[in-house]
Amino acid sequence: MTTRVAGCELCDLNVPTVVDNDKFAVILVDDANYPGFARVIWKDHVREVSDLPDADRLLLNDAVHKLELAVRDVMRPLKVNVASLGNVVPHLHWHVIPRYADDAHFPAPVWTQAVRATPDAVLAERRKLVPQLAEAIARRFTDR
Repeated sequence: MTTRVAGCELCDLNVPTVVDNDKFAVILVDDANYPGFARVIWKDHVREVSDLPDADRLLLNDAVHKLELAVRDVMRPLKVNVASLGNVVPHLHWHVIPRYADDAHFPAPVWTQAVRATPDAVLAERRKLVPQLAEAIARRFTDR
């Protein structure tokens, strides 16, 4: 049984998933400035990786790794940011964000003040890759 907390937006997650199993979900974040932004969300309401039993910790780490590989393969970013903050939503989740020299915040984190606008044509080309990314993610989690 999965532990849920009322009012937690990740416990009440109601968005399309690319991967969904009894332990975690992988979603693509609908962020117009960051096509390819994805998350691994642990289903039990736990705050920290250190709250997980070893087997679950390894499973989560493997999921983040597979997601990062799919993002790199399809999106071809300059860098991939992998972050687990949870300051606003204290529910274990990892952000996997493709980064480019022309993105709105580079080289700073995406949560800081934007320093430029990425050209619409560039963002449109990156958005075209999102369906391919969803397929690559699903494949990574089904291939052995």
